[in-house]
Amino acid sequence: MENKRCEEESSKSARLAIMELANMISVPMSLNAIVRLNVPDAMWQDGSNTPLSASQILTRVLPSGGGDPENLQRLLRMLTSYHVFEEHLIDGSDSERRYSLTQIGKTLVTDAQGLSYASYVLQHHQEELMRAWEVVQDAVVDPTTEPFVKANGEAAYSYYVRKPEMNGLMLKAMSGVSVPFMKAMLDGYDGFEGVETLVDVGGSAGDCLRMILHKHPAVRQGLNFDLPAVVAKVPTIPGEFIIIFEQFCDFNFRKFFFFLS
Repeated sequence: MENKRCEEESSKSARLAIMELANMISVPMSLNAIVRLNVPDAMWQDGSNTPLSASQILTRVLPSGGGDPENLQRLLRMLTSYHVFEEHLIDGSDSERRYSLTQIGKTLVTDAQGLSYASYVLQHHQEELMRAWEVVQDAVVDPTTEPFVKANGEAAYSYYVRKPEMNGLMLKAMSGVSVPFMKAMLDGYDGFEGVETLVDVGGSAGDCLRMILHKHPAVRQGLNFDLPAVVAKVPTIPGEFIIIFEQFCDFNFRKFFFFLS
């Protein structure tokens, strides 16, 4: 009897779990919507992070008026369950709920350098990438064609070359992700001591290389190795040299220190 009861409970949990998985798209799409509406910056209020109602947030993201606070609150409550926001009940009543940013939510706030994880969210939900997910099962049936190619007619990087807004968003997304990681790493890593030439493989906008050269001026030369479309508009700094993919085999790298970013 006990085994049967446990099996029934397990079946109930399994059905609930598969329903959650089937509806999982609601989480990233809600996050994407929140970022597009610029909600995290509106809630941050230059660092005060005072709990706000959906109506108060709406007046900040739509100062000209309009919008539906009830629909905004649905997004806020959804993401509260995933610890992006914290919900506050005023006087213990359900009549007015207010929201503030958690540590997770704060990663979406634009910093003094104009960076955050918000661009990373947007980059992963571009229409072209979403179309590729719709045909991802075809990669199992026919592995010769990538889902992105099947959905958009060409490979991702060649497509990005023709779409400067997509390329710009990707660079900003990579900067938003890599800068805080590199900052934390440089606080406790001394492996660059004694290095004279440093190669950043997949260096994107060069943020990591730039931060290393700033902290370790003894590194005389930094090489940013990436694809032409990626490095085309990357600003240069003293001591940095950009290598595009086609030039890679022309260099003798035997005395160089490599790292992947």
